[in-house]
Amino acid sequence: MKKKQRNALITLLVGAIIWFAPVPEGVTVVAWHLAAVFIATVVGFILQPLPIGAVAFIASTFSTLSGLLKVGDALSGYGNSTIWLIVCAFLYSRGFIKSGLGKRIAFGIIKAIGKSALSLGYAIAFSELIISPATPSATARGGGIMYPIVRSLAGALGSEPNETAKKIGTYLMQVGYHCDAVTCTMFVTSMAGNPLCVALAAKTLGVEITWMGWASAAIVPGLLSLLLVPLVMLKLTKPELVSIPDAKHLAQKELDAMGPMSRSEKYLTVVFLGSLFFWATSGLTHIGATPVAMAAVCVMIIFDVINWKDVLSEKGAWDAMFWMGSLMTLASALAKSGIIKWMAGSAGNAISSLGLGWVASALILLLFYTYIHYCFASVTARISALYAAFIAVSVAVGAPPLMTAIIFGIFADVPISLTHYGNGCAPIYYGAGYVSQSEWWKNGFVMTTITTVIYLTIGAAWWKVIGLW
Repeated sequence: MKKKQRNALITLLVGAIIWFAPVPEGVTVVAWHLAAVFIATVVGFILQPLPIGAVAFIASTFSTLSGLLKVGDALSGYGNSTIWLIVCAFLYSRGFIKSGLGKRIAFGIIKAIGKSALSLGYAIAFSELIISPATPSATARGGGIMYPIVRSLAGALGSEPNETAKKIGTYLMQVGYHCDAVTCTMFVTSMAGNPLCVALAAKTLGVEITWMGWASAAIVPGLLSLLLVPLVMLKLTKPELVSIPDAKHLAQKELDAMGPMSRSEKYLTVVFLGSLFFWATSGLTHIGATPVAMAAVCVMIIFDVINWKDVLSEKGAWDAMFWMGSLMTLASALAKSGIIKWMAGSAGNAISSLGLGWVASALILLLFYTYIHYCFASVTARISALYAAFIAVSVAVGAPPLMTAIIFGIFADVPISLTHYGNGCAPIYYGAGYVSQSEWWKNGFVMTTITTVIYLTIGAAWWKVIGLW
C-alpha cells in the first residue's frame, strides 16, 4: 500500500471512530459529528494524503452532503474578512517583489546590520516590537508589513522556496511568524481579539483591564520570549548561511546596480505608508484592516504596480483561501455547536471536583485553554468560545480576578505559534513554501511551550513584584 493511500485510510478511520462512538451526554449528534469531521480534517492536514486545500474542501463538501451544514454555511468561511486580508497580503507581497521595493528595503537592512543570520533575526524581532502596539491586526502587521520584507530578505540572500529554502529563508520565515505571535501577547492593541478579552473580563468578572495594566504584566516575559525567538529558531532551523561577512559590500553593490527608485517603487512606498497609517489608526477611523488592504491592492492595480495577471497567478493566495476558508467554516460551526463549551465546562467541573488549590487548578485550566488551540483557526473565535467560561471557573476556584483576566487574555495569543492555521498571519508565512508542515508544527509546539514556561515562571515572579497577585 502506498504511503498516501495508507494516510488516507488513517484519516478516514480516525473520523469514523469518532463519528460512530457513543455521543456524550450534553452533546448533540450534529455537534459530535462535526467534531469527527474537524478532527479528521486536522489529521488529514498532518498526514496529507492529498494537498491540504483538497482535504479541507472535501471536508466541507462532506459536511453538506451529510446534512451537518447547509451549503451557504459551508461556504461562509470564504467570505470571512480575515481570509480576504490573507489574500490581499499575498498580493501586497507580489507588489514588493515585482516593483523591487522589497529587494531595496532588504538590501538596506542587510547593509545596516546584516552581519549574520542572527542579526537579521533580531532586526525582524525589534521591527515587530516597534510597530505592534500601533497595529491592532496581527495579520496586517505580520502579513502586510513584515512578511514582504522578510520574503525579500530571503530572496536577496539567494534563498528561494524548496531547493534553497534552508540557506536562510526557512529561518527568517520562522522568526518572522513567531515574533508576530509573541508581540500579540504584549499589548491590548497588538491583536484584534485582545480588546474582546477586555470587554468580556468587565462583563464576566467586573474587572477593568487597562492598556498599561496588560502591557506591564506582559512586558518582562514578553520581551524575554521575543529575545529568544531568533536564538531558538537558529537551533531548530539552523541556516546554511550563518555568517555574512561581506554583507555590507554585497548590499551596496546590489543597491548601486538597482539605481534610483522606480516609479512603481515610489507608488508602492506611498501605498505602504498609507496602509500602515490606516492600520495604526483603525481605532479612530473605524476602518478595518481588510478594507485598507483591499484598497491598497486596488491602488497597486490602478497604478500598474501589479496587474490583473499577477493577481490571477498568485497561487499561494488562492490556495490559502481555499484551505483556510474551509477550515474557518468547520471551526466556526464546531464552536457554534456547543461542543467546545461542553468540553470547557466538563474540564472545569472535573478540576473543581479534585479539590486542588487555586494555583494548581488555574494552571491546569490554563494549559488546557492553551493547547486546545489546535482545534481553532481563529484566535478571536477561541476567545469568544472559551475566555469567559475559563476565567469564571478559575476565579471560582480562588484565583485573583484581575490577574486571571489578564493572564487568560495573554494566553489567548500564546498558542498562535502552534499551527500553520493558528491565526490569519500563519497561512501567509506558510504559503511562501519555505517551511514544511511537519517542521512548522514541531517548531510551533517548541516555541509555544517555551513561551508558556517563561510566562508561568519568570512572568509569575514578575506579577508578584508588580502586585498582580
